[in-house]
Amino acid sequence: MNLPLDSRILGPEVARETADAVARRSYGKLVAFLAARGRDVAAAEDALADAFAAALADWPAKGCPANPEAWLMTVARRRLFDQHRRRRAGAEAAPALALLAEGLAKAGGPGLPDDRLGLLFACAHPALEPGIRAPLMLQVVLGLEAGRIASAFLVSPAAMAKRLVRAKSKIRAAGIPFAIPGPDELAPRLDAVLDAIYAAFAEGWTDPDGTDAARRDLTGEAIYLARLVTGLLPDAPEALGLLALMLHAEARRPARRDADGAFVPLGWQEPGLWDIAMIAEAEALLIRASAMGTIGRFQLEGALQSAHVHRCRTGASDWPRVVELYDALLAVSGSPVVAINRALAIGRRDGSAAGLAALDAAAADARLADYQPYWAARAELHARPGATAPATEAYEVAIGLERDPAVRTFLQNCRAALTA
Repeated sequence: MNLPLDSRILGPEVARETADAVARRSYGKLVAFLAARGRDVAAAEDALADAFAAALADWPAKGCPANPEAWLMTVARRRLFDQHRRRRAGAEAAPALALLAEGLAKAGGPGLPDDRLGLLFACAHPALEPGIRAPLMLQVVLGLEAGRIASAFLVSPAAMAKRLVRAKSKIRAAGIPFAIPGPDELAPRLDAVLDAIYAAFAEGWTDPDGTDAARRDLTGEAIYLARLVTGLLPDAPEALGLLALMLHAEARRPARRDADGAFVPLGWQEPGLWDIAMIAEAEALLIRASAMGTIGRFQLEGALQSAHVHRCRTGASDWPRVVELYDALLAVSGSPVVAINRALAIGRRDGSAAGLAALDAAAADARLADYQPYWAARAELHARPGATAPATEAYEVAIGLERDPAVRTFLQNCRAALTA
């Protein structure tokens, strides 16, 4: 490589940590650049994977490049060029390779363009099945593995992997352009783009104390991408609503763990630890969105976040209003997750029996059988009137399904309190 190297000689572990950090920071940007010029998402991913493998072999012995992203791009574009040359033959090869070479010639400098928005909208093309668009964006733009994506969308990893491969083949075969579409095509694709950004944020949010660097970077990436979208579409109320929703949630991150690392649910958090500037920005975004005269899922979710923040800061609980918002959100989304939260709100407004009835209605969705929040909600609704046996049983299922040690401890303490 004709790029300056750091004078340090890295061991394999340090080289891998460096490569991991670059992947978290720049994976989507690198893939988007390669895919936009090679017109092939899978080939771009393969070329970048080869570049990372080369880095792990090269960097421990020779030192880390001063610009790791440029080093990876130099290797990846060579791999991509070789792939295209092997695939094409004869008269077809020359113009295709010339076009690819021209596009890739700009790679490697500090001003590498950010093509992720174009790639996001390419993955939302109407030629692709609606159900695969958001998962495809999560893998291509944010580098999530099929297993993590499958968990977020409540399907098996094998099924998700097959669907992702088919979608990438469809992009190549259909010649879908990697560019931000014109005004007439933007709106129909926007919902899928926003869904993917929110799913990425939710995946990162499962690390509430920010100790997992990959997950922490996901929340930051999601907020950054949402800002790109709102910059492109400043009058799109749902884009504003999504950014407000994420800012409201991120503002409370410092309060989700106590000094000992224990999980603190929203109702028990110390509002003084919240990021007031971030909350104020979220509120301003919701006001802007509401003035546009249309309502959607993310505006409703943002409004619910705002209502909960107001409740915790003032001590005034407007559960009838919260249930109304959940009613509207459920009508718009049909999400079983929304149905669970709605049941909890109904339990606060009308009593635990009414909440359990609403939760039983949601339980018709078979995917909830292995969903921890469903069982935690059932336990909470049984525990309030003192139904110890069913509450204990539900807590035990929830504890078994929870992967976060701090949340598991919180649930265990709730179960122990039933008989205290």
